[in-house]
Amino acid sequence: MIRVAAVGDIHMGPDSQGLLRPAFDTLPDCADLLLLAGDLTRHGTPEEARVVAEEIRDLAVPVVAVLGNHDHHDDHPDEVTAILRDAGARVLEGEGTVVRSGGTRIGVAGTKGFGGGFVGRSAGEFGEPVMKEFVRHSRRCADGLRASLERLGAEGCDLRIALTHFSPVPETLAGEPLEIYPFLGSYLLAEAIDTAGADLAVHGHAHAGTEHGMTGGGVRVRNVAQPVIGRAFHVYHLPVPERVSTSAGTEAFG
Repeated sequence: MIRVAAVGDIHMGPDSQGLLRPAFDTLPDCADLLLLAGDLTRHGTPEEARVVAEEIRDLAVPVVAVLGNHDHHDDHPDEVTAILRDAGARVLEGEGTVVRSGGTRIGVAGTKGFGGGFVGRSAGEFGEPVMKEFVRHSRRCADGLRASLERLGAEGCDLRIALTHFSPVPETLAGEPLEIYPFLGSYLLAEAIDTAGADLAVHGHAHAGTEHGMTGGGVRVRNVAQPVIGRAFHVYHLPVPERVSTSAGTEAFG
């Protein structure tokens, strides 16, 4: 059994230094890795990123992260990424990484993702150039996620996890105003996950949403925004299959 700790939307700033570290120090007792699902800072400043970096530096479990929209606000995402990587986090955007736990290889594919909405109520590549670019950006994020999951499958990972900030499904947005669903996620992410296959999808962003959802292909989706899970992190247990499979997992977990 692999234990996956996850949290997003921690929104740290100078006044929150040390807030999560005591909980993170307990991770070796309950988890094999930590996933950070974006919006790690309030405004995406390097100063705020350094606060996050000290929360995760030298943790005894691997840390894998994606950035969120807040982490882009100050227009320094590359610097924020570099600061987090210097602290030991594997920060992904259209990339994958492999975490080892004992003899198990856990592949994590990550992207911030973007908005656009969901089937029947989604934006299309039509009209003004800025609208076309909005949708194309969502598609590029989804394509990067799909390609990363496929590579991890080809590399023989025992488990694969899709880590995003924006949601791949509308179910985990329940509780948010319907009017803002198009700005909280995109069905293109779910299509990418179902096409490539995964055992779990983790996202944040929807503070007033709900934790549990599922893609059309049967991949379990979890909204780990801290206001939703109400704790420093939540731990999900993934059974390790006896043989590598590229299909979505069907075993139950929390």
